[in-house]
Amino acid sequence: MNIQQFRYILAVAEFKHFETAAEKCYISQSTLSTMISKFEEEIGIRIFDRKKKPVNLTLEGSILLEQLKTISTDIEHLLEMAKQIKGEVSGKLNISVIPTVAPFLLPLFLQDFAQQFPNLNIVVKEETTEEILKKIKSREIDIGIVSIPLRDKAITEIPLYDEPFVYYDAQNKSKGKVSVNANISERMCLMEEGHCMRTQILELCDLNKKKNKSGLGFEYRAGSIDSLTRFVQSNKLTTLLPYLSTLGFTEETKKHLSNFKSPVPHRTVGLVVSRHFVKKKVLDQLKNKIVQKVSKLLPTTATQAHILRPTR
Repeated sequence: MNIQQFRYILAVAEFKHFETAAEKCYISQSTLSTMISKFEEEIGIRIFDRKKKPVNLTLEGSILLEQLKTISTDIEHLLEMAKQIKGEVSGKLNISVIPTVAPFLLPLFLQDFAQQFPNLNIVVKEETTEEILKKIKSREIDIGIVSIPLRDKAITEIPLYDEPFVYYDAQNKSKGKVSVNANISERMCLMEEGHCMRTQILELCDLNKKKNKSGLGFEYRAGSIDSLTRFVQSNKLTTLLPYLSTLGFTEETKKHLSNFKSPVPHRTVGLVVSRHFVKKKVLDQLKNKIVQKVSKLLPTTATQAHILRPTR
């Protein structure tokens, strides 16, 4: 019984095909099949039903699979700890970022961060909070950047910064600070379902109890902040935007932005990892790099005590 056998079994369980699993493991199909057969003979249990297409786990195999996943994860942690002790930072790092944060945060730090770890293969993609949580728990990704708190006991949360929301009225220019309790729901346009920013704004402005009065004859729910902003501009509507997303606005467009009176609505952006995450050096450097870059851009209101936190 050895580590490679564990990996081969997990590969077949994932792809449900011996040939595909062999390709992913960079070995021949006959070698993979032989190694799995030896494992089955050693423990006296048949893991796979080879007669079915696609290949299926046996009932006994399904029970053992979860333990094999746990053992494999523990072994990976052990190897990673050994690298940490020796001062080595290598391998692959998968990072997922929610779409309402990624376009505005990643350009600020990602290149500098990657240069700190030339032997680390960093893969970054955009995913929803729900997808990120699921993949962190299944070890498909290492680190998520999301809006917190999530209050999930399987996840460790590391706050990065508080980002205030600003009020954008494409029809009227700003006349000073606005109140989150004011009637700002008229002509309000939001993100589509599944984005945590939509939920936050609904809660902050209590829009669940108010009807949309845009007068368009339909309700538009944007899939990204860029499409949301463009739609609001073209239809002279209103919305709430995270502060960093407005830094690239033209001077003319910025005249339509209003800050909020205290308490200032905001979101807390943070890192999330599995409770068993072991790449501590990488995590600390990532946190420090992001905080260093973002702190120079956020207004002082983001760090003041009187801020309105959205519930989750």
